[in-house]
Amino acid sequence: MATAAAGALGLLWGWLWSERFWLPQNVSWADLEGPADGYGYPRARHMLSVFPLAAGLFSVRLLFERFIAKPCALHVGIEDSVLYRVESNDTLEKVFISITKYPDEKRLEGLAKQLDWDVREIQCWFRHRRNQDKPPTLTKFCESMWRFTFYLCVFCYGIRFLWLTPWFWDTRQCWQNYPYQPLSRELYYYYIMELAFYWSLMFSQFIDVKRKDFLIMFVHHLATIGLITFSYINNMVRVGTLVMCLHDSSDFLLEAAKLANYAKYQRLCDGLFVIFSAVFMVTRLGIYPLWILNTTLFESWEMIGPYPSWWLFNGLLLTLQVLHVIWSYLIARIAFKALIRGKVRLKHPSSFGPYSVPSALFSAPSSFLCLVGAGQFHPLHVSKDDRSDVESSSEEEDETTHTNNLSGRSSSNGANCVNGHMGGSHWAEERGTCKAVGNPLFGASPHLQSCD
Repeated sequence: MATAAAGALGLLWGWLWSERFWLPQNVSWADLEGPADGYGYPRARHMLSVFPLAAGLFSVRLLFERFIAKPCALHVGIEDSVLYRVESNDTLEKVFISITKYPDEKRLEGLAKQLDWDVREIQCWFRHRRNQDKPPTLTKFCESMWRFTFYLCVFCYGIRFLWLTPWFWDTRQCWQNYPYQPLSRELYYYYIMELAFYWSLMFSQFIDVKRKDFLIMFVHHLATIGLITFSYINNMVRVGTLVMCLHDSSDFLLEAAKLANYAKYQRLCDGLFVIFSAVFMVTRLGIYPLWILNTTLFESWEMIGPYPSWWLFNGLLLTLQVLHVIWSYLIARIAFKALIRGKVRLKHPSSFGPYSVPSALFSAPSSFLCLVGAGQFHPLHVSKDDRSDVESSSEEEDETTHTNNLSGRSSSNGANCVNGHMGGSHWAEERGTCKAVGNPLFGASPHLQSCD
């Protein structure tokens, strides 16, 4: 039995590391074990160093958020408020958890009769119970500031490194003497740091604020890690560095725009969104196909010819280009609607990191900005964190729908509880009274209205 299991594992291992799949013709793994300058050739065992580095990055993040990001947030006026918890009610909590977070008018009336509450009190309870699960602005600011810092640093490092490389100026150098291209120290650090960062995201998502896209992001991080590892083992690191740097160019702009939004620097936020949109479209719709796809499809075909992993690599890159077109269309549509209606929401299907497939290969780890303005164009004016690192903007849309459906029941005596989102705000409940006290969580667009 043990011999058979060992034989099966041997066959699986041989299939997984098949030279016919990974390498061009007449090249073997043994050929890449020979001496080379720098760090030698990329090997799978190099990936083991990623795990302690990822743990170190995660520790640095905790220290950064505690001693740098939080003081910065307090300095710009973001309050370190304690989230107020709603009054405990077993009946409403059971409905909230087991049945629906957005009860319709019929259910509201039934609950009101059962508890001898006013319908507006029930509405307020559910709204504040939903808000109770939302992260405070301070937490989101600290997360975004960490991402902004890392993305900016790794982009600057990538530009500085690539500026001195021959393949940055002549992409045919990506395939010159392939796969016998030894690693340099700078290239090794660049790849390992990017990979370690996404491993740290894999760790941290289990303790970060849970969002509705948790499973999607889990799969996304797995795909990102797998594809960075794939390109490293296959020694397509030269073109890989170009793709990573290209996508890193807009990531820090998005996080900077979110920071400005949380701090309520609206003009700065709008300007950063415009710059982000321009950089995103230029890099994804212009530079990427004309520079990256041209070298991976045509120059590589001419210089090394196709082989199985070559087809997979280019298939993923072409899939990414399709996603670039879709994302650019969504951004353009958001901006167009903002100009027409004066209202816009930042929506992102996912926080895409470099090499993220099927979501995206080497894609931007960012979210499409969408904001709600109050009759004027504020491209980044958000009433909640619609991030994606996928943001949960659909939840807010659901709230709007439910509010509109119930407005006929509650608008006769006043506003339907609270329009907008509250962060750490207190609400008082008395018989027939439901008041919201405090300021909106984001910006000035949401208007608080009492239910008297």
